[in-house]
Amino acid sequence: MSSYEYYAPYGISRDVYLQSEDAMKMITPVFERISTVKEKRQLEVIRAFQDSYVSESSFLSKTGYGYNDIGRDRTEHVFAQVFGTEDALVRLQFSSGTHVISTCLRGLLSPGDDLLIVTGTPYDTIVPTIGRIEDVSNRKESDEMPISSSSLTARGVTARKVDLLSDGKPDLVAIASALKTKTSVIYIQKSRGYSERRALLSEDIGEIAQTIRRAGSMAVIFVDNCYGEFVEDDEPTSYGADIIAGSLLKNPGAGIAPTGGYIAGRSDLLEAIAEVMTAVGVGREIGPQLGYSREILQGLFFAPSVTAASLMGAVHVAALFELAGYPVFPRYDEERGDIVQVIQTDSPERLCQFCKAIQYVSPVDAFATPEPSPMPGYDCDIIMASGSFIQGSTIELSADGPLRPPYNAYVQGGLVFESARLGAMNALQALSESTG
Repeated sequence: MSSYEYYAPYGISRDVYLQSEDAMKMITPVFERISTVKEKRQLEVIRAFQDSYVSESSFLSKTGYGYNDIGRDRTEHVFAQVFGTEDALVRLQFSSGTHVISTCLRGLLSPGDDLLIVTGTPYDTIVPTIGRIEDVSNRKESDEMPISSSSLTARGVTARKVDLLSDGKPDLVAIASALKTKTSVIYIQKSRGYSERRALLSEDIGEIAQTIRRAGSMAVIFVDNCYGEFVEDDEPTSYGADIIAGSLLKNPGAGIAPTGGYIAGRSDLLEAIAEVMTAVGVGREIGPQLGYSREILQGLFFAPSVTAASLMGAVHVAALFELAGYPVFPRYDEERGDIVQVIQTDSPERLCQFCKAIQYVSPVDAFATPEPSPMPGYDCDIIMASGSFIQGSTIELSADGPLRPPYNAYVQGGLVFESARLGAMNALQALSESTG
């Protein structure tokens, strides 16, 4: 049997299969680079487990307040070493990346402080936490929107943004000019969010950090690291970031962690954030892992390999759809700072077809049909395909997008490459049949 015979039962035509084979030939050198990064990061993770004395006792369950939770403490030690930081908070109580990021911002900013966002408008769901954002370039505030009394700007924080350059790189000159004496936090979003801009590389973040420090500012350099973990040789903390944060439903959870998030960085900053996470005077001392330390640690152990599989899936879908004539961001051979791949479909119908095709070859809920619907934090309907073992897990194969022009499908995840490849082929099959 040729390998086509493995895909034929899923309704994949020989033509689409052969296009995928052509893509596979194109991307062989890229796969080799991904494997090299995976090997380095996987060995670092193993060393962190050993140095943290992870043992079977680390998996025991603590309840109630969670005082002296050995599994939680050792988990946080492992995360800190993996990310090259003084300390880490890894908590089951964080429910999403937005939850983690907003907790960090509220812990790092006080009334009268200035927040400088240096990667343009942040991801949709974090904007309500911030509130009104002034565009430094034209002195215009963000579009009129209801401002919650709980937002940072409603509570006396000023928020300003500097857009990226046209090539997606940070505007270092504008960043230096925008710094104020009261600028206390520099916010960097590594991933692209729902946009076509490139994901930042860790070296880009290093250039931002150098610019900030050369200007004499001691502002905290904070990185939203969602979707970026284990993609590169080193994390942003190796390039000058003071603190990074992300979700265990993404790369570091590897589709095993049931929920949760992490924050890694300077100990003094983590202490301030911990008091917002729980309560002043209590901080990090409470919050049991309820016996889920095993899943969290096992997820981290598999994270470099699962992230590599996800990256291979992203590279393949980029090459496949580029061969088929679709605009893709990034191209298959570009350097990547996150696992997200954008496929431009150009119509709401085709975006929906793309996402439905991904759902139909998922291991979970393959019989379900995703439909556009409102989602909290977004200004339009969203369609989301995610046939995953963990609800909302975007390290597992998923595809989603807002129903607004140019109707981009955002593809991410894939616990194993074969799943991601099948999803890409089925999506192209569905779109090819619709234009028939």
